[in-house]
Amino acid sequence: MSGQRRSTLCSSHKLSLLVLSLLVVFISSVPLDELEPETYSKYYNYDQLTDLLKSLAQKHANIANLTSIGRSVENRELWVMRVTREPAADGPGKPKFKYVGNMHGDETVSRQVLIYLLEYLLEKYGEDPRVTELLDSTDIYIMPSMNPDGFEKSKEGDCLGTDEGRNNANNVDLNRSFPDQYEEIDVNAEEMPEVTAVMRWILENKFVLSGNLHGGTVVASYPFDDSAFHDNDGTYSRSPDDALFRYLARVYAANNPVMKTGQPKCEDSINETFEDGITNGAKWYDVAGGMQDFNYLKGGCLEITMELSCCKYPPSSQLKTEWDNNREALLAYMEKIHIGVRGFVRAAKNDAPLADAVIMVAGINHNVSTSRFGDYYRLLLPGTYSFTVLAPGYIPMSVSGVEVTEGKAVVLNITLEAENDENPATPSIPESPTETSVNSASTDSSSSTSVNAAADEEKDSRVTVQPQDFRHHHYNDMELFLQKFSSEYSSITRLYSIGKSVAERSLWVMEISNNPGVHEFGEPEFKYIGNMHGNEVVGRELLLNLIEYLCRNYGTDPEITQLINSTRIHIMPSMNPDGYEVSQEGDIHGVQGRNNTNNYDLNRNFPDRFNFVTDPRQPETLAVMNWAKSYPFVLSANLHGGALVVNYPFDDSPDNVSRYSKSSDDDVFRMVALAYSRENSQMYDGHSCKGMDSYQEYFKDGITNGAEWYNVHGGMQDWNYINTNCFEVTIELGCSKYPPAADLPKYWEQNCRSLLQLIHQVHRGVKGVVIDSKDGSGIPNATVTVDTINHPVTTSVAGDYWRLLVPGKYQLTASAQGYSSVSTFVNVPKEGVEIVNFTLNRIHSYTNGQTTQGTTPVLDPSMIEFQSLIKQLSGESGLDKLIKDTPTQSSFRYRGYSEISEFLRGLTLNFPEITSLQSLGQSVEIRNIWALEISNNPKVQEPSEPKIRFVAGIHGNAPVGTELLLEFAASLCINYGKNQAITRLIDETRIVILPNINPDGRELAKEKDCTSSVGKTNVRGKDLDNDFFGNASQHAAEPQPETRAVMDLIQERGFTLSVALDGGSVLVTYPYDKPVQPVENADTLKYLATVYANNHPKMHSGDTGCPNSQTGTIPNGVLRAAEWHSHMGSMKDFSVDFGHCPEITVYTSCCLFPQAEMLPTLWAENRKSLLSMLVEVHKGIRGVVKDKNGKPIVGAVIVLNGGVRVFTSEGGYFHALLAPGLHNIEAVADGYQQQSQKVSVSPFEAASSIIIEFEMENDIFGLPRELVVASAAAAMTALVVTACIIWCVCSAKSNRQKDGFHRLRQHQDDYDDEIRSMSMGSKKSLLSHEFQDESESDEDSLYTNKL
Repeated sequence: MSGQRRSTLCSSHKLSLLVLSLLVVFISSVPLDELEPETYSKYYNYDQLTDLLKSLAQKHANIANLTSIGRSVENRELWVMRVTREPAADGPGKPKFKYVGNMHGDETVSRQVLIYLLEYLLEKYGEDPRVTELLDSTDIYIMPSMNPDGFEKSKEGDCLGTDEGRNNANNVDLNRSFPDQYEEIDVNAEEMPEVTAVMRWILENKFVLSGNLHGGTVVASYPFDDSAFHDNDGTYSRSPDDALFRYLARVYAANNPVMKTGQPKCEDSINETFEDGITNGAKWYDVAGGMQDFNYLKGGCLEITMELSCCKYPPSSQLKTEWDNNREALLAYMEKIHIGVRGFVRAAKNDAPLADAVIMVAGINHNVSTSRFGDYYRLLLPGTYSFTVLAPGYIPMSVSGVEVTEGKAVVLNITLEAENDENPATPSIPESPTETSVNSASTDSSSSTSVNAAADEEKDSRVTVQPQDFRHHHYNDMELFLQKFSSEYSSITRLYSIGKSVAERSLWVMEISNNPGVHEFGEPEFKYIGNMHGNEVVGRELLLNLIEYLCRNYGTDPEITQLINSTRIHIMPSMNPDGYEVSQEGDIHGVQGRNNTNNYDLNRNFPDRFNFVTDPRQPETLAVMNWAKSYPFVLSANLHGGALVVNYPFDDSPDNVSRYSKSSDDDVFRMVALAYSRENSQMYDGHSCKGMDSYQEYFKDGITNGAEWYNVHGGMQDWNYINTNCFEVTIELGCSKYPPAADLPKYWEQNCRSLLQLIHQVHRGVKGVVIDSKDGSGIPNATVTVDTINHPVTTSVAGDYWRLLVPGKYQLTASAQGYSSVSTFVNVPKEGVEIVNFTLNRIHSYTNGQTTQGTTPVLDPSMIEFQSLIKQLSGESGLDKLIKDTPTQSSFRYRGYSEISEFLRGLTLNFPEITSLQSLGQSVEIRNIWALEISNNPKVQEPSEPKIRFVAGIHGNAPVGTELLLEFAASLCINYGKNQAITRLIDETRIVILPNINPDGRELAKEKDCTSSVGKTNVRGKDLDNDFFGNASQHAAEPQPETRAVMDLIQERGFTLSVALDGGSVLVTYPYDKPVQPVENADTLKYLATVYANNHPKMHSGDTGCPNSQTGTIPNGVLRAAEWHSHMGSMKDFSVDFGHCPEITVYTSCCLFPQAEMLPTLWAENRKSLLSMLVEVHKGIRGVVKDKNGKPIVGAVIVLNGGVRVFTSEGGYFHALLAPGLHNIEAVADGYQQQSQKVSVSPFEAASSIIIEFEMENDIFGLPRELVVASAAAAMTALVVTACIIWCVCSAKSNRQKDGFHRLRQHQDDYDDEIRSMSMGSKKSLLSHEFQDESESDEDSLYTNKL
């Protein structure tokens, strides 16, 4: 029975399967494409549109894919149909295009036309070659309706439109709601989910070209849609791609029969016309918050707005006409996505695609970036362009002369070399500002408020690891703590010391970053400093807690991970470790341990803007000053104790009165201060130290202006703000300075969130990079200014910058020496940072008022490489890396004359190919004045190379310079051929070193004698630095032999720069030493001195640190020599006046003759500065002077800025150093026309090379050559004519006297005696008869004619 039942069941199942199979076959045989044929005579409502789109996607699944990018207020899907070959997959090689319709719900033609376009593309694919090629090569996205809610409320036949259907369901105009460059617009996701959805869609896809379809007239409108002035009468607001936009708009208009007339003749504006059927948006009428501008500025996508019909919601009977009018225009516009330039950007090492690489076009300040596949598309009109490609972590690449022609895009593939082959840096900031804009708006479907709430909820639910180590850490304990965490978390930490305290304790800093030890391009740097006052210890312990918290939660806590990945954080737990060690636990208001070991208050020890700080600068202060100038810090906090408040600049006022002293960035400082205090409820309450002070202080919201609280002169926070890019606040953490250890957990709990929130503030405002349009490299030290704030910031060595700003609208200007400035408007969002990149064009040279053409020599690749090296070494890290790569191992000691001579000969014996030693002369006691030349060809004059002179020992009692130059020479020689940078510098430079020009005085001087004058002069008692006079009349006697030897060398000219080393202080001086007289090129001389001082760890601070110093603080460590010790006859004055070579004098140490143990330290302090001079000598201007035939002109005079003169050498070469900026140069040579040029000098680049071609002098005796030649010709003509006349007259006279000659012959014998006697008389007497009067006798005339 059971078997039968099973058999019956099986038969039943088989029958069912058969029926099901037949049903499937039947259904399959029913064609799914049996859609109603398009009639072009009805509108589709939302449900009908949804059904139609789904049916089309199902029918054409091979080329169509339907998705929703979000929902409207009333929960309708925002449908987008993707139409392309293989629509479900992303891949490289196809640019993305989009059309958006029905943004205003009552403008309905666009909705229907895009439906018809979809049907047309899908039906014609595979049949029509044009459509097939378009879909095969383009990734097309079509959104028929961005405002489905508004459409449902609109009414057919309503031509003028009503607000009810125009806006979304929350009555928001969607085309006035996008972030705007000139006006702050709050994008609220709850009110306008359609806008946030489209924003996210734009930013997630790198669309190349787009069209936004509207209605109400017939015209194509292009960016910008608004201007900074929002002029109601219309202001042309030009975008960087204005010509391209006009072309694209004309493409659409020209293919629409109504639009191309420019006369839509709409009933409500019958006389309105548009030339060629196009208009600039803002010129037509100002629209803030429009979508097309957002596409261009934030998405990198070119979009225009097409107004398709006069009637917004025409009767459906007109739809066929509208489709016919727009079909060709829609297709033609899409095809323009394939013009310009396209290609891939890949890594050279592994050919991997580089995403978000920036593609820049010289002269067009609008960049595009690569997709995740490394492909890019840059629409351009026909022409010749220069491209630069920039990717973080890779060496920029520039390509010039790219020819763009009509038709299909030119293919330009780029391969970039990694800066670090082992581990190329990854971008830490998006090169397009889009990502931050999304954050500022809101993401997904929640408002900014709900996003913040969700984040807070996430934080609350997150399990974090709290610090466990709550105790007071003395110095050794703190040091071990730091070493422990540096070891355990080495992938995100770096422990380093910035110097030492008075008691030789290291000033430790813990860096926390995802790439420690490296400044990542675009990543801001933040610092915390604690324990500046040694007895204020809470900050010290909180920073140790923070280090532990950050390390232990990295990788598990999203907030901490993101913060460390995007920020380079530096934490110094103790700036005053000496003071801490003598402080006492339980101290509430005391001062024991407050100051450093020298009993100076470190927070009164910084240079002050209003009051001169007389206290000597302390080593802790100097260390922090050097540290602050060595890193591109953006924001900082200085943690103190004794109150409960955040104090912000300024800390003092000019009149020393306690009143509000507002900085230019007062709003920013208040924002930052409030960010901290709001997270600390006790601080935010404002009642500081309740019950602890008889005087109850109140600080509103827990913040205060420093000077309004009380005046502090020499404070650290003001110094940071005035002297660096860093904004610093001072945080008072509690009313007890040294609380019991048991209270430390409470302090952590109160301040944990505040400490993190303050770091987050570094990501506010604006950031970006300032780029050189020529080669795509970042421009160091460029200035970024804000129109309403008198406080510029400068770019780092990589060209990136950060500018903290409160939310609002600003105009930013980027400028750099040698470049044209660029300005732009920016809206700073309420949350996050806006990215603004600048591309600057170099200022061209001008010759005699005309732009120079072909005056720059074509450089070979080797010279281009060398110029790149100079730029690299000019950055602060460049020389540091060079020093790190070329360590020295010398045993420093003082050498006498004999040993110095042996050392120099040893260099020539060991390095004969690059050294040459000669004696310039001899001293009084017959010691040689040695000159060592280091060059790749030292015995051959190479006038094209700059020549630098290093001199030491002019005062024999200051021998430090001698030892430094000997070590410098050895270091150069030893590293030649081993280090590429040193090798190239020697190959391209002639280095002449005079280590000891007063050898006799040196033999008399005594070591460790810091002030003795013994040995200062030569053996005749003459101070050689008072003996350099150029005119014999100025000499009381003949110059000393040592002086004469050096003078002869200087007067060879040919030198570009000279550096003299002396002792007795720590500063640099520049000419003149002579009193009163100003030097012509003071700016250049001061600049060179400043370069040396800035590369010295102490000198640039201006505090010599010398005992009994009478100079006080010297600005930047640089002085005009006469302001220090004025005198006549100095070597540097002679060098400038008679050698035409700038010379600076460096004073290397306070002690004239310090003990030998100090030499390694002095070498370490001066080595970078000496190398910087080798780099600096290659800057300024250089070139060659020749005539039209290419013949070099030797001895031509190059006049710099109307004053200083240099002369061309053999081969017509010249080289002159100039301070950065724009300069006038004139070239003068006898017999040639004077030439003039304007040249730009950069502080970071090798000399601008120019060619000056002379033409023959056009003036003779002060008159034009043409006039003189014409006059001479006329004079010659007159002489010839006169001669002819005289000849004729003479001939006539000769004929009249013919008979007389016959008679003479007949009576020759009778006259012989008379003639003989007359011939014995003077010839003068005979000639006197030549011009006798015609009344003379015939006889006399005959005698005259005969003679």
